Amino acid sequence: MELAYIPSPSRGVLYLGPIPLRGYAFCIIIGVFIAVWLGNKRWVARGGRSGTVADIAVWAVPFGLVGGRLYHVITDYELYFSEGRDWVDAFKVWEGGLGIWGAIALGALGAWIGARRRGIPMPAYADAVAPGIALAQAMGRWGNWFNQELYGRETHVPWALHITSSEGGRVPGYYHPTFLYESLWCIGVALLVIWADRRFKMGHGRAFALYVAAYCVGRAWIEYMRVDDAHHILGLRLNDWTALIVFLLAVAYIVVSARKRPGREAVVEPGAPGAGTAATEAGDEDGNAAVGRAADEAGDEPGDGDGTGAKAEDRAGDRAEDSAGEPAGPDEAAAKDEAESARKS
Repeated sequence: MELAYIPSPSRGVLYLGPIPLRGYAFCIIIGVFIAVWLGNKRWVARGGRSGTVADIAVWAVPFGLVGGRLYHVITDYELYFSEGRDWVDAFKVWEGGLGIWGAIALGALGAWIGARRRGIPMPAYADAVAPGIALAQAMGRWGNWFNQELYGRETHVPWALHITSSEGGRVPGYYHPTFLYESLWCIGVALLVIWADRRFKMGHGRAFALYVAAYCVGRAWIEYMRVDDAHHILGLRLNDWTALIVFLLAVAYIVVSARKRPGREAVVEPGAPGAGTAATEAGDEDGNAAVGRAADEAGDEPGDGDGTGAKAEDRAGDRAEDSAGEPAGPDEAAAKDEAESARKS
């Protein structure tokens, strides 16, 4: 008898009259709200307008859902198009089955369209929403708990997941709760990106790339624990290979981007309240530096003859001005003689 374990819900849907309320859908919706809320706070802190993240999310979320479903259906096509299967099930998103790789890829395309329409640099937007996306994934994984899916190998650890359903080839028992492992990992990724962004002032898409790389590391070992059917290449699950390739691309982007475009974007949204200030500050810094350089060059510029002509003339002129209005005397005559000598030299 197991004394401690994670129970599975008896069902993943409740009915409000004829309207089904599905736990899987609720988890995704809550995750989207978390991502938009946090992304908006980070965007405003970077100098953008409040509400811009939500406006672009109107494009990104639908594209992401379609991309996630397409990736799942393509990589697990036998679940929908093999003998004895009903291809209509491919459209039943509420039953589970969204591939994060497709969701991020097509979601990024939707975000790019929305950002382009607003005249916003896509890398800056991606940096702002990166931690929120990780938290949305953490929330979305609990949808797998409602559906009793995507669990790991059999185990008897105190936190084992108790699977009770026998539908779809499931075998009731106690298994590693890989949905929980990935949820906790995604929370850690979000915290890592927030910390690194504050510590290193990451810009030009590098915070997003860090999120992608960190997620891939966790997904690789979590994927290794899963026991659901999957395509294998050279002994590794397809998602392991995907995680490896995407990880290398993300790391390469961070390195190349840091060399070519260090620092952050000065302006992330044209016309935003903080955009003018940021641009002015950047301009003032450049202007002050230019003035300082010009002054140094003027001070270092040699004069004619022995190199002290210009400076001697300035000093002589200052003394002559100081003596103006006083009775003529030896000092004034000496000052005039010195000024005249400086000009001739």
